[in-house]
Formats: sequence, structure tokens, C-alpha cells
Amino acid sequence: MTTPDIAQQIVDANRASAKPGSPAIGLVLGSGAARGFAHIGVMRALEAHGIKPDIIVGTSMGALVGGCYATGQLDTLEAWARSLTVRRVFGYLDVKFGGSGLISGNRLTRQLEESIGTKNIEDLPIRFAAIATEVGTGHEVWLTHGSLALALRASYALPGIFPPMHLGGRWLVDGALVNPVPVSAARAFGARVVIAVNMDADRFGRGTTIASHGSDPGDAQSLTLPAEPRNGFSRWRGIFGAEHALKREMLKSESLTRDDKPGFSTVMIESFNIMQDRLTRMRLAGDPPDVHITPRIGHVGWLDFHHAAESIEVGRVATEKAIESINQSIADLS
Repeated sequence: MTTPDIAQQIVDANRASAKPGSPAIGLVLGSGAARGFAHIGVMRALEAHGIKPDIIVGTSMGALVGGCYATGQLDTLEAWARSLTVRRVFGYLDVKFGGSGLISGNRLTRQLEESIGTKNIEDLPIRFAAIATEVGTGHEVWLTHGSLALALRASYALPGIFPPMHLGGRWLVDGALVNPVPVSAARAFGARVVIAVNMDADRFGRGTTIASHGSDPGDAQSLTLPAEPRNGFSRWRGIFGAEHALKREMLKSESLTRDDKPGFSTVMIESFNIMQDRLTRMRLAGDPPDVHITPRIGHVGWLDFHHAAESIEVGRVATEKAIESINQSIADLS
């Protein structure tokens, strides 16, 4: 049987699974790294009000939470997330120098496989897709069949941090590079009511245009950068070794004053934030969801995984505020 035949059977089966008289509900879970734990709170609030999605499409951390929900492992994921401390997060950072990513991701993968097993996406009781990006071509890839664990790992493979995944003859990285909040995929799979969760909507005041700017008299006139002070990254490297220094740098706060010199992790993550924010705005403007849930989660850093309890509560509160709009959208199309 060809892949298109299998995909069509999945679409037909899942469209038929929607409750009679009710429109198919699509839940779109966006990217956001550690902020993505707020998706757990979103799912909890929807469950409490009897709202069950027929279709789930996720990018990056959204794919991870959606995949765990689809396999009945949301409780396991939440318990693990709430147990994370800075020390435990350190333990999952299996640094690998000389590869295509700073972290091999094998420890996280083992944890994931223990939770969801070896399930395939086409065997899930709910229509599910994880979004990834193909290296080289920039293609947006919808992972709709095959190993769920591998699909999730590809979807959250943040470039520079995790190595790309080789699936079905393609090298894949984080789907947030092309579609951070994939409303378009949910609609393509037959969703009539689309609920989208966007983890970057509250980053106000970013992305404006500075129309006139230049150097100050006191700025360095030489194009040669000054040597790094010994009390920074080099000092940590000397005391604890390169691997430990790298972990500390990655978990350092992302917040900066204008006079601070950003470290490499801050530069990388903030660059990704800027790109994702611009892309999300453009894509949602062209294909807006029926209900847009926007947890106020911008104060949580991308690597603040030890703040899971706070993130989950923020997601729950944001969803509670949207319940009336969700129910109205469902009623309008019933």
C-alpha cells in the first residue's frame, strides 16, 4: 500500500471520528521550548470542560505535548515536568562537541521512549501531525506516519542545540523555522473549529523599526573585537571544564540590559525568538484560527524547564478565559 493511500485512510477515519452533529475540532500547539509546558495546562482546562480535539497538530514542544496526549501519557509528562530542577535539567544536557548539535539528545529520547513506547502515528486514536523543517530545501514537512518518538524528536530539533534527524530520506530540524503555530495543517486535515495556542503572543514592543541609528563617540573604533575577560566563560571553562561551562551558559538567564554583552546561548535563542515572532505574525495573519489562546508566558526563558509548574498554570488560566469563545465557535458550526 502506498503512503498516499495510508494517509487518505487516516484522514477518512479521523474525520469520521468527530462527534455526530459537531464540527471537527483542531488543536494547534505552537513551539516555545520550556514555555511549551503551558500546553499541558491548556489540555487540562479543555478536558475539564469536556472539549476533546479530533485533530492535533504541533510544532516543537507543542508536538511533544500533543503526542503525549494522543498516547494517553499526559499524566506521565506532567509528573516528569513538575519534577525538573536545575540539577535534573543539567543531567539531561548530554553535551557532544564536534557534532551537528551541542546536545546529542539521547537522554531525552530515552525518557520519551519510556513514556510513549514504539507507537506509530497512524495507530494513534486521534489524527496527529508533527511539523518539521527539511535542512537544505527549507520544506515544511508534516510528519503523519511512522515512529511517533522519532517524529517528535525531529520536530523539536532546535538547530545548533540538537542534531538534525534523518527520517524517510530527509534531514529534519525544528518545525518552528517554517511554521511555529501550524493552523494551516489543522485546516488541511479537516478541522472546522481551530484552536491555536501561541506562546510568543505577549512579547509586546518587539520588532519595531529603529529608523536612524549609528555609533557613539565612545564606541570602539577598531574592527578587532577586544579579548574576552578571564572572569567570563573562559573562567568557568578553566574551573569546571568545557562541558560544565557550556551547560551553565545555556541555562543562564536570557534577560539582558542594554549594556550587557550577550553570551552565545542568548544570541542564538534571541535570534530564534525574533525570527519566530515575525513568522508567526505573518502566518496567522494569512490563516487565523477561530480561537487564539495566548498564555502570558514571555517571562519564562526558553530553557527554564524547571519552571514547569508555573508554565502549566499560566496555560490553564489562559485557556479558561477562552472557553466561552471555544464553545461559541463550536455551537456556531454545529
